[in-house]
This record gives sequence, C-alpha cells and structure tokens, in this order.
Amino acid sequence: MDIPSHIAPLDGEFVDGRHFFACRVYFEDTDFSGIVYHANYLRYMERARSDMLRQLNMNQHDAFESGEGVYAVADMAIKYVLPAKLDDDLVVISTVEKLRGASVIMDQVIYRGADKIASARVQAAFLSPEGRPRRQPKQWTKLFTKVMNDAHNA
Repeated sequence: MDIPSHIAPLDGEFVDGRHFFACRVYFEDTDFSGIVYHANYLRYMERARSDMLRQLNMNQHDAFESGEGVYAVADMAIKYVLPAKLDDDLVVISTVEKLRGASVIMDQVIYRGADKIASARVQAAFLSPEGRPRRQPKQWTKLFTKVMNDAHNA
C-alpha cells in the first residue's frame, strides 16, 4: 500500500534544550473510571525518552547490535499530581539534567495544558549487551552536553 507523502509519524521536538512529546489518552490507557492507569504514565515517559534519542540520532538498536550497548532505566522517582483522563492531550517535557560516564539523569514532566499531571526523575544507565555498566559513546555524550547547554542558556 502506498502511503501519501504528507502523512508522517508525529515526532517530538527540541525547544531551548528541552524535548517536547505530545500524546493522547486512549480508552486502553484508562481504568474503568476513565482515569489513566498509573503504569501508563511510565509508558508516556518512555516514549518521550525514546523519541528524544531518535531526534538526537542515537540509534540504540544499531548500538546494541554492534556490541556497544543500550540504555536501561536504573532508577526512577515519580510523583503523580493530577489524574489524566480519557481523550486528554498530554505533553511530556524531558530535560537532560546530569551526565555521568555511564548514565544520564533526566527530568520529565507530563502536562495537560498548563496543569502538571506527573513528574519523574529518571536515571538511565548505559549497559553493554551483557548487561554491565559501560561508558556512553563519546558522540552521544557530546549530544547530551549540547542539549544541556541549550537548556541552561535558554
């Protein structure tokens, strides 16, 4: 099937060093009362982080296949503020806060309009294909450093 050229995947975008990722709450995301099930906020944040890496041309699949490694969440602290509901339009804003040799720390906030829905601090460790911590690729740390600088200079 030919897909019309004007139809493209929706991507997040960077603005002043922060990554913005839009998503909508679907019926499958909610419990019987129409409120988003708590674990689905983690999915929204994961999609935003994955999109951020994709926007930065960090191809985790290729890095893993070549034996370099991949990111995995090592630690996460999440705070639920307000419930998201069926058909809500949400935006996940992700900011790179700290870079270490083998990990990156990001802050992520989910908004519905001006209302903060949830926030999290996430540490993603870079792991070898065998699952051991490993230094991140130099090019990737350069990209994260640029994003952090852009955010702090905004």
